[in-house]
Amino acid sequence: MGCRLKVFLTDEQKQTLEELRKAKDVPQRTKDRAQVLLLNTRGLKNEQIAKGLNWAISTVRQTLHRWEKMGLAGLWDAPGRGGKPRYSESDLTYLENCLAQESQTYNSKQLANKLASERQVNLSADRLRRVLKKRGRRFGSARKQPQEQNN
Repeated sequence: MGCRLKVFLTDEQKQTLEELRKAKDVPQRTKDRAQVLLLNTRGLKNEQIAKGLNWAISTVRQTLHRWEKMGLAGLWDAPGRGGKPRYSESDLTYLENCLAQESQTYNSKQLANKLASERQVNLSADRLRRVLKKRGRRFGSARKQPQEQNN
């Protein structure tokens, strides 16, 4: 076994980590990392911390190293995780305008082809359907309410 990695925190840092651990708008992973630092400061060994949180020992060590290198910023995940959207808000607005202005009725495959040919945005028909459905938009042309006839 290597030498024990011990973190020393000031009272202000301890207070900040306690508040961070209890905050509602902070990701759970960040809260767990704050908990690791607080447990380490209280004298628990890395193995005990890992067992208590059901983590690997290497993850506990990595958290401690991140704290030493980056401080408080090291507790959050780096930006850029996950897939990036292949479309922008303006692309969806464009489609909604097309649906409202044109009398033609479109299905999701036709809309995907229109988006690819006119905006160079490649989305599958299924993905585009799900995105528009989430926005609350139905397919087809804008449904015009029948005008009341004067009797």
